Amino acid sequence: MTVTVERGARAAGKSKRTHAGPRRPRTRDSYALFLLPGTLAFLAVVVLPFLMNTGVSFTDWQGVGSPKWAGPANYRELAHDSEFWASFRHSLFMVVAMAAVPTALGLVLAAALFDYIGKHFGSRVAAVLRACFYLPQVLPIAVAGIVWSWILAPDNGSLNELLKAVGLGSWQQDWLGDPDIALYSVMGVMVWVQIGFPLVVFMAGLQRVDPQLYEAAELDGAGWWRRFWHITLPQIRPETYVVLTWCTIAALKVFGAVYVLTKGGPGGATDVPSYFSFSTFFEKTQVGYGAAISTVLTVIILALSLFGLRLQTRAEDAEEGVRA
Repeated sequence: MTVTVERGARAAGKSKRTHAGPRRPRTRDSYALFLLPGTLAFLAVVVLPFLMNTGVSFTDWQGVGSPKWAGPANYRELAHDSEFWASFRHSLFMVVAMAAVPTALGLVLAAALFDYIGKHFGSRVAAVLRACFYLPQVLPIAVAGIVWSWILAPDNGSLNELLKAVGLGSWQQDWLGDPDIALYSVMGVMVWVQIGFPLVVFMAGLQRVDPQLYEAAELDGAGWWRRFWHITLPQIRPETYVVLTWCTIAALKVFGAVYVLTKGGPGGATDVPSYFSFSTFFEKTQVGYGAAISTVLTVIILALSLFGLRLQTRAEDAEEGVRA
């Protein structure tokens, strides 16, 4: 009798397993299927062209005919090219104009809109001002560049006419044609273009800060600046790393504004590596050398991206450790 019961139980267990529904696919496999199209597009649009460009950088080629293998000759020439290093120094100025200054101004403006304007004038007013600051980000850079070239024109430009109207005619300049101030003029335009991105990111980050921290600090008599320095800055540190990394990469690869405003002039005063590579590649038809410039620039951007991601990960881990 006991043997019969055990056999029946085993048979019932087998029937349950036999009639059970199909096994659910593993989560990792389902994720891989969704990632596959993006991975293939990334390989086709980014990785493959980069590898082809790197191969061309080791050749002496004018864009027609068969490339001639030159080895590392282009990179050796690049290491001693004063024009390249001058353009790279100009890109450091662009990092200041598109990363350092917009991050600092965007952080202060975001804190003011969130902590002061939003409380005293309502969230709708703060949202409208935020949209106004972000507007240059959605404008095509060609349109913004043409408008600013009209504003900064030496003859009948809006800025010079305004200076003349307020009695400051001696301050009139050829803003984009003077080698001594052309780079600073382009930097000013890029601050205006870039400031909206940090502002939006920081305002989004401020929404996750616990309001009780501000209330406790205000009850203790802390003013706006002390609350900003001791609460706002530490709480949105991950967003700060994201903004600095993103804006630095944008500054290193800036091209459209320089092309529309100055085309690298006057006399190379506003030349940057991306435009220097473009002019070498297409205008001088030194394809191999232009490819070497773009390859070096890509490697620098990748290194900075990895460094920024590492800083962001450390900041997030430190924040999670404090919460725990």
